Amino acid sequence: MRILLIEDDPDISGAVRDGLEDQGYYVQVVRDGPRALRVAQQQSHALILLDLMLPGMNGLEIVRTLRQERVTTPILMLTARGDVDDRVAGLEAGADDYLPKPFDFAELVARVRAMLRRDSTIKAGIIKIADMEIDTAARQVTRMGKEIRLTPRELSLLEALAANYGKVLSRDTIQSRVWMDEFSTSNTVEVHLKNLRRKLDDGFEIKLIHTIHGIGYSLRVEEPSLEK
Repeated sequence: MRILLIEDDPDISGAVRDGLEDQGYYVQVVRDGPRALRVAQQQSHALILLDLMLPGMNGLEIVRTLRQERVTTPILMLTARGDVDDRVAGLEAGADDYLPKPFDFAELVARVRAMLRRDSTIKAGIIKIADMEIDTAARQVTRMGKEIRLTPRELSLLEALAANYGKVLSRDTIQSRVWMDEFSTSNTVEVHLKNLRRKLDDGFEIKLIHTIHGIGYSLRVEEPSLEK
């Protein structure tokens, strides 16, 4: 399984590459932003490990460009910047998860496995709710025939909400059962929910994503007059 590691520090990239290859992965290392973007665009990888600070082009620019070009490869950002604003910026740019440096290698491996496990779960069928259609095989979402572009983590969240139509999913349930990720935080869930709601509901009269305060989130059809 191929992993693209984008990291300019040779000591860190060497240690991570060696450790992951010991786990059975093939790791391709790129150390500057522009070349990393070209490699990610032109080659297929199961996962991208991406440093935030890179020469030539930073990690946020790379994520935004890939997502704009509909490259849906899962992306885990690795960076020394560990404050909330930087984590949120990475997630809003389209990254699927965020691991601040310094990190324990065992945690990195656990996150890599969790992300690959999520991405390899292939479902079949069409889910229709109101004017929304989810093609789980093609991994495409439309509303009133208009395509809604989602990141892999946003799509997995939407599929889970749709499969539990009318029910409430707590943040803990989303982390542990939907994403199978014990390391993400409630803030991570909130950021992805905010992005999903913006993409799915903005500009449409009928709202589908609803926050149940103090409990979690639900997907259901509510007419505009009932929306608080």
